[in-house]
Amino acid sequence: MIPLISGKENRFCYYVGGLEDSATGILNEISKPLSWGMPSEKVCEKLKKKDSQICQLRYDKQIDLKTVDLKKLKVRDLKKILNDWDESCIDCIEKGDFIKKIEELKPFYVKNEL
Repeated sequence: MIPLISGKENRFCYYVGGLEDSATGILNEISKPLSWGMPSEKVCEKLKKKDSQICQLRYDKQIDLKTVDLKKLKVRDLKKILNDWDESCIDCIEKGDFIKKIEELKPFYVKNEL
């Protein structure tokens, strides 16, 4: 089976039957249509009849910190960046405070490739 995972990946594996304690197993009903080239929206339409929870999973968008303009991000996204780094900003009140904190920590977490 699948090694220990957490969060949304764990829930996804549970819904498709990839975990030992999964209630159902619909892995074939996902993989076969996708291998035929069926769009994921169509696969979700068919799966909603059996288990609608799998189509309700939403994954966070990935932010490329090398190219993104932090001023254009929402405060929610800025907080998520700090949370992903296991950092906090207790004194941050405004958006500018979060941006300043991220810019301070960026050299430690974002590696520049040559």
